[in-house]
Amino acid sequence: MLDGIDLEVAEGETVALVGPSGCGKSTLLELIGGLRPLQSGSIAIGGATAVQARTATSTWMPQRDLLLPWANAADNAALALRAAGGNRADSRRRASELLDHIGLGDFSAALPRELSGGMRQRVAFARTLLAGTPVLLLDEPFAALDAITRGGLQDWLVRTLAAERRTTVLVTHDVEEALYVADRVTLMTSRPARISALIDAPRKAAGAGRAEAIGASAFVAARTEAMSVLEAA
Repeated sequence: MLDGIDLEVAEGETVALVGPSGCGKSTLLELIGGLRPLQSGSIAIGGATAVQARTATSTWMPQRDLLLPWANAADNAALALRAAGGNRADSRRRASELLDHIGLGDFSAALPRELSGGMRQRVAFARTLLAGTPVLLLDEPFAALDAITRGGLQDWLVRTLAAERRTTVLVTHDVEEALYVADRVTLMTSRPARISALIDAPRKAAGAGRAEAIGASAFVAARTEAMSVLEAA
């Protein structure tokens, strides 16, 4: 259940939603994308409030990669292009180019069972990007991964979103992930969920790696503030 949520995400901005399990983070994401009907209030993407318009301008990426087990990485990544009417050869070429760009060029012909969990998530994210929508809705995309793989993919996501600038809403239960990946972090209370605070993520130093970024004093202070707000809520 959500109560009085008032949130604006600027074009090209990445905003993370963080809160207790079951508070409604994923529900809010589904409402934004038109995957769940609104009971009250309104949501607009680029000024458009109609469900069809919001669905057409956003792409939802769930926690599970949902790759087709019989299709290779390139064909899985190309699914959105094929669904939009693209021919198979051109869709596969574009998917292979993007997979190469994100470090999976040697695995375009691999089946999902031949890929690690992190690689599967990158294929799923490539599929999300190739949908071509200006808004990305990411629902805990790294939650099922081990800590090392998760950290590497957080680093990769930061670089990818810098190159492929899209308006992004990320649901996560990980405060550190939210502060590292997002521009702003929205902290939510338990049900009925309200916004308890908005925190600007610390600016990352040019060329800084993940370990350096999360160890910076400004990052530690922001993480401490966020945890205090969540505990109080």
